[in-house]
Amino acid sequence: MRFEFFIALRYLFARKGQAFISVISWISVAGVALGVASLIVVMGVMNGFTTDLRDKLIGMSSHAVIHSRMGAMEEDRELLRHLDAAQGVIGATPFIQSGVLLSSHSGGTGVYLRGLDPDTAGKVLDGLKNLTSGSLDALKSAEGLPGIIIGEALASRLAVHIGSRVNLMSPSGQQSSAGFSPRVKPFRVVGLFSVGLAEYDGSLALVSLDMARDVLGWQGRRISGVEVAVSDVYRVEEILDAALEGAQDESLYAATWMEMNANLYAALKLEKAAMAVILALVILVGSFSIVTALVMLVMEKTRDIAILMSMGATTGAVRTIFMLQGTIIGLMGASLGCALGLGTCFLLKRYKFIELPRGVYSLDYLPVLLQWSDMLLTVGCAILLCFLATLYPAGQAARLEPVDALRHE
Repeated sequence: MRFEFFIALRYLFARKGQAFISVISWISVAGVALGVASLIVVMGVMNGFTTDLRDKLIGMSSHAVIHSRMGAMEEDRELLRHLDAAQGVIGATPFIQSGVLLSSHSGGTGVYLRGLDPDTAGKVLDGLKNLTSGSLDALKSAEGLPGIIIGEALASRLAVHIGSRVNLMSPSGQQSSAGFSPRVKPFRVVGLFSVGLAEYDGSLALVSLDMARDVLGWQGRRISGVEVAVSDVYRVEEILDAALEGAQDESLYAATWMEMNANLYAALKLEKAAMAVILALVILVGSFSIVTALVMLVMEKTRDIAILMSMGATTGAVRTIFMLQGTIIGLMGASLGCALGLGTCFLLKRYKFIELPRGVYSLDYLPVLLQWSDMLLTVGCAILLCFLATLYPAGQAARLEPVDALRHE
């Protein structure tokens, strides 16, 4: 063991008659530990919220949507086969989307009508794999009224359930001998879903492509676009650029989930960054306590420093002693904070003892998702701040003159 490290440990743990300085050092350790633990927990919760929101958003709206710059788009089976065969693409499905009025015996409300292909939509939209009631295949049934799937919140508002009759009215309307009249078509509720987002649960209705065209009065095989699911959601733009290279229609372009929800994700990133800065101040306070403890220690150990330098210790060695002492405090605080933060995150994830108001958030407990990059960055920044806090007192100790220090001893 190098003598600098040995002396640094003795100054830190064996201080007879210097209890006040020792208390300040342990307060510094506690401050750094609380700052690191708070930052780890907050980062984990923010990552959990962001990931949960991302999964729910793309669960019902796919990873990317392909449109045509010409506006109208015809259903192209060759394009769908080309996309399915592209590397990194999980699946592709055509869709139709428009605003309509949905009514039942208890009233009506405006909804987003989504026409989809029951055979391929399940590979693209993860939210359709876990319907709370009914099934996606029921949309293909040709018996009786055509089927419709709606969110549980919407079903509650309209006071309907599985098997209930509802009516879809399109604002496009149709021309008759009596003049212009809205297009109305009856449907039977064959399924319910609950994503956890009011945007979908309370305002989205799903029907088959043919029924959507019938309600909207669209001719031929017209669609709004093609939804695509990819293997890596963060490389979606790169994957689709490669997939569309060989497409015959050069007017096609892709809008990714990040572009479609850019404002929301920008707000979440800003909130995460703001919380990180605020909690980093706790670590900074702990590092200032280290400065106080080391300055007081230098004042108390003036004679010891002078003796060491008289015995041949260099200014670099004296500086190293106090830098090591502050760094040890930072390492202890970061280690304790990391353990405390990980333990708290484990308890939050395992027992979910902090409940959130139902109906206000997309889930009823605090989600936690730890990322090693965030943890390493937090611990690294804490140790760096503690090391920087040692520079001034270590420099002051190294500048002491042995003769001046021992003159009055």
